[in-house]
Amino acid sequence: MTVDQIKQRFGIIGSSSLLIRAIDIAIQVAPTDLSVLVGGESGVGKETMPQIIHQLSARKHSKYIAVNCGAIPEGTIDSELFGHEKGSFTGANEARKGYFEVADGGTIFLDEVAELPLKTQVRLLRVLETGEFLKVGSSKVQKTNVRIVAATNVNIPEAIKKNQFRDDLYYRLNTVPVFLPALRERKEDIHLLFRKFASDFAAKYRMPTIQLSEHARMALENYRWPGNIRQLKNVTEQISVIEKNKEVNEQTLKSYLPDIDGRTLPALYKSDEAESSLNEREILYKVLFDLKRDVTDLKKLVYKALNSEGGFVNSEEGAQIIQRLYEEGNEPQNNELPLRLQAFNQSNESFEKDFHQKDYHNEVVDEVHEEVEETLSIADTEKELIKRALKKYAGKRKNASKELGISERTLYRKIKEYNIADL
Repeated sequence: MTVDQIKQRFGIIGSSSLLIRAIDIAIQVAPTDLSVLVGGESGVGKETMPQIIHQLSARKHSKYIAVNCGAIPEGTIDSELFGHEKGSFTGANEARKGYFEVADGGTIFLDEVAELPLKTQVRLLRVLETGEFLKVGSSKVQKTNVRIVAATNVNIPEAIKKNQFRDDLYYRLNTVPVFLPALRERKEDIHLLFRKFASDFAAKYRMPTIQLSEHARMALENYRWPGNIRQLKNVTEQISVIEKNKEVNEQTLKSYLPDIDGRTLPALYKSDEAESSLNEREILYKVLFDLKRDVTDLKKLVYKALNSEGGFVNSEEGAQIIQRLYEEGNEPQNNELPLRLQAFNQSNESFEKDFHQKDYHNEVVDEVHEEVEETLSIADTEKELIKRALKKYAGKRKNASKELGISERTLYRKIKEYNIADL
């Protein structure tokens, strides 16, 4: 049969070279038993290709079964495709034949094949390679002679990279690829399809056929049609039913086409690697900015502690700064109060006394700033406070832990962590 005869027989509208090429490949591969993978976006009419292949093959008098793999739950897909024995699972009250047994000698169309679970893909691969399968709950190998035509709108090479589809199954299914173009790639066919749908709906609802103005026609052809033929058909039906004025202008058409003004905007593409890199960079920046803010707050706190009469952290601002630092994720384990906060408060008196004895207050402010920057680490502050407490009580950890407001066990752990020698 010629391409024109196929178009007339199966109701295919269009003269796009890409569409003609797809039909021509289907005609040539039909007499063989090769597996075919039909690709293309959702709504381009992929379900027509397996019908053409089946009707032009030697199997045309045998069964043709179309299976939507995405509509069958994962728990029952094996039973649907390969059948099951009685009692093989809960609810299996009797044995059941699967599609591969029923369609023996015919053709099975697996729509949305990329939705198959990985374990079902293994079973399907065995059928493609040997023609053998096992029913669920059975150990008896059965043979079948079925031709498989599959279709998907998923980028299978990408799915293979993500371990969502088996590469060996892809190569078996993709023996002969047939690709159907998106509607925006065959603009010359858009108005033809619109007129066909408009005529069909006019006859169905017994009303005049809608027509487009010249500007409306241009808008129709320039729209991207993300839903392809399915979307065009739905829009045509809506206009046919709702609009009383059957001469549709551009403004009226726009109200049925979402985001028509942005139809020519380029789409930004970001790979998984780029997205992952960007996320890591954003996280790193956030950590650095938070760290910088914390360091700045601690500088203010320590400088104020060294120069105020109120004590080390007796100022309200200082207490708020330390409390915020711990609320952001630095809380210790076992519901212990933060060591630094307790140490700051409880050792305030001894620190102030030591500070005035050493006459630090007579030093130049710039020198204080320099000293703060060199020993700004919270860990260093913690270590210094522990040393002070141990020195005060001549190395007696029990008394030192009480002074610091922490448990003796925590103090022992901190001494080991900071490698503090016995005083």
